Amino acid sequence: MDHQATGTRKDRAAVKAEDVKVDLIAVVVAVNDGEPCVLTIGQADTLPSGPFALEHRSPQSGLRGWVEQQTGHPLGYIEQLYTFADRDRIGAERQQRVISISYLALTRKEQAGGSPKCGWQSWYEYFPWEDHRSGTPAVVLDVLRPRLIEWADGASDAATRRERRLRAAIAFGFDESRWNEELTLQRYELVYEAGLVQEAGIGRDAPPRPLVPSKSMIADHRRILATAIGRLRSKIKYRPVVFELMPPLFTLLRLQRTVEALSGRLINKPNFRRLIEQQELVEKTGETTTETGGRPAQLYRFRHDILDERPVAGTKLPLTRA
Repeated sequence: MDHQATGTRKDRAAVKAEDVKVDLIAVVVAVNDGEPCVLTIGQADTLPSGPFALEHRSPQSGLRGWVEQQTGHPLGYIEQLYTFADRDRIGAERQQRVISISYLALTRKEQAGGSPKCGWQSWYEYFPWEDHRSGTPAVVLDVLRPRLIEWADGASDAATRRERRLRAAIAFGFDESRWNEELTLQRYELVYEAGLVQEAGIGRDAPPRPLVPSKSMIADHRRILATAIGRLRSKIKYRPVVFELMPPLFTLLRLQRTVEALSGRLINKPNFRRLIEQQELVEKTGETTTETGGRPAQLYRFRHDILDERPVAGTKLPLTRA
């Protein structure tokens, strides 16, 4: 055996601890007053996060500790999202390799203890092109479409021009394509590649393009948030996780508005209620409320037993088109 070659391979495989940083990042989501919101710290451009340390029993326990320390908000439902390790997503000026382990947490605003260092931000401030509850946003038709077409047509060869135009059409529902609310990450990656968001200019020498009006985030946190939105939009269609965002008692209208807020799409009211009743996801409490402003509305609660009674496929909460 070539001991010198073996040693070289070992040297290459060995990574110094000081050269790698592992961050734990939380996308904490709530629906507040009909708006899907994310918990941020600092100047509303940072997700709660902290380094994974050896004293942490697990990444999850470390994340819970950092979030509670930074926001005063203990986490309930949590699931791992993705591990980001791209070398160029943090900025070329950083020599240390950053690995980001991200998590999605669902909660309610009233459960938070509150901290002056944190706040709730509508996720549509970071992704204004994602809210289609009032139809296609003007930013899609008046800004994104022409700038993406310009970017596509600026490619040096015909194959790349076609590929870019096709990606833009599929992601944003241009031409004959239909809008797919689950493609949140693909849309962000596209506008990033086209240089239309502020984060895309970090560490680049290319001349800046006019940016799409939207809030930016630190490092790759907006990319992580886009991943969480796409995951949640998909998951509410096959798992009843939306009830993690609901109070113990709620009206069917509030449930519908919550699903609409998360998906960025309107739902046909009769069809939605029929689906909820058919799947027996909720049960009446016998109580009513007048908070809706009209006649008293029935209050419901989530049937937790449904998770034991049926397989996963039987707990669907589909997004019904208006």
